Amino acid sequence: MSAGEEEENAAELKIGDEFLRAKCLMNCEVAIILEHKYEQLQQMSDDPANQVSQVFEKSLQYVKRFSRYKNPDAVRQVREVLSRYQLAEFELCVLGNLCPETVEEAIAMVPSIKTKGRIDDDEQIEKMLHDLSLIKKFE
Repeated sequence: MSAGEEEENAAELKIGDEFLRAKCLMNCEVAIILEHKYEQLQQMSDDPANQVSQVFEKSLQYVKRFSRYKNPDAVRQVREVLSRYQLAEFELCVLGNLCPETVEEAIAMVPSIKTKGRIDDDEQIEKMLHDLSLIKKFE
C-alpha cells in the first residue's frame, strides 16, 4: 500500500469511492427483483426448471430467508425511513438487513453512523429504529 492510500475500514466508512457511490440493495429488495425474474422465466417456458440455474435458485432462497421484510410496500417504506438520515447506501443496507433493536446494536453494526456526524444523538437513532419496528409490526 502506498503512502497516499488509506486502508479500507467499513466501521469508519472508509470503503473506497466506488463503493461509496454504488447503489446497494437490501436483501428484501433483491428478493423482490429475483422473485419477479423467476415469475417471468416460469411464464416463458413450458418447463420452468430448465430456465432457472442452480445459482439463481440458491440466491433467491438466500435472500428470501434473510429478508426481514416480505411486503413490497414495507420494503419501500424501510428505504424511505432510512433515507431520511443521510446514511451511505452501505449503512442503509446493513441497518435494513440486520434490523437492530437498540441504539447500541445499531452503533455496533454501523459505527460510522455516529462518527460521521450525520446523526447528532442517540435519540435520532432511537426514532429511526422505532420507525423501522412499526413497519415490521404492521407488515
